[in-house]
Amino acid sequence: MHALPHDHTGARIKRLRLERHLTQRALSDLSTVPYSTLTKTEQGVIAATPHVIASLARAMRVDVATVTGQPYASELRADELDVLIRPIREALDVYDLGPDPDIVPRPHQLLADDAEQLLADVRAGEIKKAAGQVPGLIQEVTTAAHTSPTTQGWLLLASTYRTAYDVTTKLGFGDLASMALTRMDWAAQRGSSAVIGGMYRYMRALTYLREGQFRTGDRLVDLGLSTLQQSDPSRERDVVTGQLHLGAAVMAARAQDKARADGHLAEADTLADRTGEAVRVHWLSFGPTNVAVHRVSVSAELDEYGDAAAVGGRIRFGADWPASRRSHHYAELARAQMWTGELDSAFKNLLLARKSAPQQARYHATVRETYAGLEAAKRQLPESFLSYGSWLGA
Repeated sequence: MHALPHDHTGARIKRLRLERHLTQRALSDLSTVPYSTLTKTEQGVIAATPHVIASLARAMRVDVATVTGQPYASELRADELDVLIRPIREALDVYDLGPDPDIVPRPHQLLADDAEQLLADVRAGEIKKAAGQVPGLIQEVTTAAHTSPTTQGWLLLASTYRTAYDVTTKLGFGDLASMALTRMDWAAQRGSSAVIGGMYRYMRALTYLREGQFRTGDRLVDLGLSTLQQSDPSRERDVVTGQLHLGAAVMAARAQDKARADGHLAEADTLADRTGEAVRVHWLSFGPTNVAVHRVSVSAELDEYGDAAAVGGRIRFGADWPASRRSHHYAELARAQMWTGELDSAFKNLLLARKSAPQQARYHATVRETYAGLEAAKRQLPESFLSYGSWLGA
């Protein structure tokens, strides 16, 4: 039988709890996580759900990343991704210094093409490639925007900051992701784009979703929807508005507010009927397929794992649906199947998550928690399961 990794999430929760001189009963009361759930999670008997992790982190006054163990330093070093983080930090830090005298920026269209390619690379799961190229592009576009300030230039800079956010989020560097979002908003304001402003608030709301701060996340969603109303009606506006509703639906579900979650899903459904599949509009993948994918996430967050597994298993993706989004869905579906006892199917979907976007899956908290949960299920799984754990670094 495969052994649980020594430093699994449950073990980290126990260590943090003891550091704060809390009994299991006291932490259960503070977090509202049921006592039996907490004890089984600490023992590694059951996997920690995002709701449980966020609730316990908030009660112990630590970041969610501290509980999940992100960023996964050993794996980052092994993949030679750790050396790519510092250049991103340095590129984000020069936003207000004006033109760099050592940089001669290329024409706008060439820069725009590179920025678009980086967005596509992230969606294709090419995290290392994007991480290596985005710092230089940020610095070049920063100089271009300061040298000849135009709406196009500032919005292009906002796009490069968005890629920095995408990369650092996927690699588990929450502080850098927040910094990238702040820079994105700074550039978007100079480009006077209400749509980009709405996108910024959507992405910022997701950071509060991960930390379990639902009230602040809801306020950002409301502000984002209000900001979008300042732009002219368009398919672009509908896409970003719909994506905001999808993010809000997951946030409401994680807060165990089913009625609010269903309301946001209904709004997103209506907009998706109007936009159709809009995979490439700001690379948000919005449309009927994404609504269906988020419906699975909502059911899982509400602990309705049977519904999540049933709906998720019926979803079929078009050829143009991004690999990163497919990988995320397979991870969510695997989590739901683990909780319904469909262990073989859960492992098959973990394999699909890795196949779709291996660099993303390796650093995905849901993939790791689901793997740990399958180990804890006390069932003999194929030898390939053990090799999957070795690949994760578990």
